[in-house]
Amino acid sequence: MSSTKKSPSKPPKLDKQAYEEELKRLQAELVEMQQWVVETGARVVIIMEGRDAAGKGSAIKRITQYLNPRTCRIEALPKPTDREAGQWYFQRYIEKLPTEGEIVIFDRSWYNRAGVERVMGFCSQQEYVRFLHQAPLLEHMLIEDGIILLKYWFSVSDEEQITRFKSRRNDPLRRWKLSPMDLQSITRWEDYSRAKDEMFVHTDTPTSPWYTVESEDKKRSRINVINHILKTIPYQHVEQDIPEIPSRPEEEAEYERPPRNDFAYVEDVAAELERDKVNSKKADKKSEKKHKKGKKK
Repeated sequence: MSSTKKSPSKPPKLDKQAYEEELKRLQAELVEMQQWVVETGARVVIIMEGRDAAGKGSAIKRITQYLNPRTCRIEALPKPTDREAGQWYFQRYIEKLPTEGEIVIFDRSWYNRAGVERVMGFCSQQEYVRFLHQAPLLEHMLIEDGIILLKYWFSVSDEEQITRFKSRRNDPLRRWKLSPMDLQSITRWEDYSRAKDEMFVHTDTPTSPWYTVESEDKKRSRINVINHILKTIPYQHVEQDIPEIPSRPEEEAEYERPPRNDFAYVEDVAAELERDKVNSKKADKKSEKKHKKGKKK
């Protein structure tokens, strides 16, 4: 497997309307799938791994956008505490596994040990080898116990990764996503490639395979990964009782609402936006009238 992935011919951009319509259709199916998970007591674990800036976060956002957060959780664990560092490596992840009727999406997972920890020297050789031995065993036990486990690797070229890093750097709203550790993935690109290849050799098993998501185009990757999730999880349509909305009872004569002045309200600064809009329209009309008068002269 090549250690460096140069940018392939980038696929043409999806038509915006076609993308949005298909995304909405798939998101409706995800809601159906979640209802099945809740009704049947299924347990679903989805692992999202890949290069930095490969599009994992935006895919997770679209997957969970309309799902009930009470039964669908995103787990993005921070650096382990001193106490966690002294535990069995998998322990803090096992605590986050779903109970009946839940979906858990790991935005990075126990595979940190085979990736960033391996490349940056945050674990010993012995810990790394032990991980490669134990991870398939753990996943086999999870699946044997009835958990639906899906593992996705988001793949992006080095050129596209740098383009996205520059975009984050120039965007104040997303600059927080650009960490010093992310920038190490540029200078250590081949080290990360070798670590990923070795990880696949040991953990891409018939029982728990890796599914690669080509993410040179984020919109395509979102559509593709959601479609794959829906095709892989054996959900069925669950009939839902649509509740009737009752009529509001007549007001009780003895109830009198307290005066508004008794309460503290948030200032209506949004009203300024409406006034600005009205004033802008008035200014445009005046300018248009002046322009027309000038033409008549």
